[in-house]
Amino acid sequence: MIEFDHVQKRFGEHVVIDDLSLCVEDGEFFVLVGPSGSGKSTLLRTVNRLVHVDAGSVRIDGVDVAAQDVETLRRGIGYTIQSVGLFPHRTVGENIATVPRLLGWSKADIGARVEELLALLKLDEPGIADRYPDTLSGGQQQRVGVARALAARPRIVLMDEPFGALDPVTRESLQASLKAIQRDTATTILFVTHDMDEAFGLGHRVALMLDGKVAQVGTPLDLIRHPVNERVREFVGGARARLRELAVRRVRDSMRSGEVADGDAVDGGSSLQDALGAMLTQGRDRLPVHEGGQPAGAILLADLVATRE
Repeated sequence: MIEFDHVQKRFGEHVVIDDLSLCVEDGEFFVLVGPSGSGKSTLLRTVNRLVHVDAGSVRIDGVDVAAQDVETLRRGIGYTIQSVGLFPHRTVGENIATVPRLLGWSKADIGARVEELLALLKLDEPGIADRYPDTLSGGQQQRVGVARALAARPRIVLMDEPFGALDPVTRESLQASLKAIQRDTATTILFVTHDMDEAFGLGHRVALMLDGKVAQVGTPLDLIRHPVNERVREFVGGARARLRELAVRRVRDSMRSGEVADGDAVDGGSSLQDALGAMLTQGRDRLPVHEGGQPAGAILLADLVATRE
């Protein structure tokens, strides 16, 4: 568990984080979202002590990070940022192996872990482990950055707008890969973004930060359906919030079990937004739903536009 307890941080006279308290649970994909200057990146960097708090405390499993040896602390926490920060004179494999090597892993264990992460993050071009960062695309470099952050199997990974500079297709692919890896490993991820769609697509819970404070924290549906004030309502979509809700709800939660329909099936784990797109593409108002490749029910256009619960 990561606990922020009445954390305050100033840069000169400017209050960046203002008496903020928050808990991130073990195994949670937790997203900090907000506009530039809201304090989200500064808060994230207090966890690995790249930023030191002026008041309050940041604790991991009940232990104040300020009381820990900073090198030991950082070796136990994965960290990746938008600019990646790969070592230009080290190969892809050597970049990924950075922390395991510092921790004294054997050569065989390091090699196996590098190969595992290359496969997980779809860095499967022949010989890519021996290439240098400047020969890779931006998306490939970012995948290497994520692999390096995960290499030593840290319990906590900090990610500061890691996909912000990527094109939409690459970004969506990396988001899907990261979400699957987090689900399979139960790694605690604290993720910063200014993109509300990215926040809602990734986070188990989302904290909207405004002016150095947490304006609201909850599941994506909590924020969409029950904004605490008008300012939060506008940030989560305002009049467009219903469309955003379609993007975070799953087909399996709205399908009619056991019913049948014609057309190309949608997967039960797809979003209602994906189902709506499939209906428009196929010119149908209902489609079959499959789970694990097997028929499970049907989803109807009427269910997508019905008054929410």
